[in-house]
Order: sequence, then structure tokens, then C-alpha cells
Amino acid sequence: QVQLVESGGGLVQPGGSLRLSCVLSGSILSIYTMDWYRQAPGKQREFVARITSGTSTTYRDSVKGRFTISRDNAKNTGYLQMNSLKPEDTAVYYCNIGGPDGSWGQGTLVTVSS
Repeated sequence: QVQLVESGGGLVQPGGSLRLSCVLSGSILSIYTMDWYRQAPGKQREFVARITSGTSTTYRDSVKGRFTISRDNAKNTGYLQMNSLKPEDTAVYYCNIGGPDGSWGQGTLVTVSS
């Protein structure tokens, strides 16, 4: 059974940093593209970043230069390093493999507030 578990969320002041982790069990991360999405209160879920099995990366415009997606296949874990956080980054962050109909984690809450 494929399972994704996110961690690393929390409360941070504007300008601060967090690193989210997403651990995959039940499969091998190296064969998948991993995506991070987020959903802010009252808004639809939106794409944040992608890393392919070949380690190519893609970001939504609003996080370019601030967020970095990476993966450690040996640990079956993906990461999202978030720097220079803004209040508008507040959301529940989800990792995903296999596309919208694939597997999702339970989400981790990131709150950016002073």
C-alpha cells in the first residue's frame, strides 16, 4: 500500500524558513515525479512545485527563487525548502505522486504570521 506522510509545517514569521518532508512507503520514490500542492483557507488547491525522476524541477511563479524542491531517493523522501516566507504562503501543503488520481499525503499546515 502506497502511503505519503508529510511533516515540517508550523508557525513562522514573515521572512522565515521551513523545510517540509514527504516520506513515501510501499513503493520506490525514484520512479516517480513528485509534486507539492497547497490549499489556503477558502481557496482551491494549487500546484507549487514538481521534481521529476530525472530531477528536473518546475515551480509556480510566485515561489520561484524562494522555494526549492529536492529528493533523496535513498531515503524515499522528497523535500520542499521554503525561504523568505510570506503571509500568502499560509496553507496546508500536500505532496503527491502519480498525478491528481495518484497518492496524496495528509497535508501539513504552514502558517506565516507575525
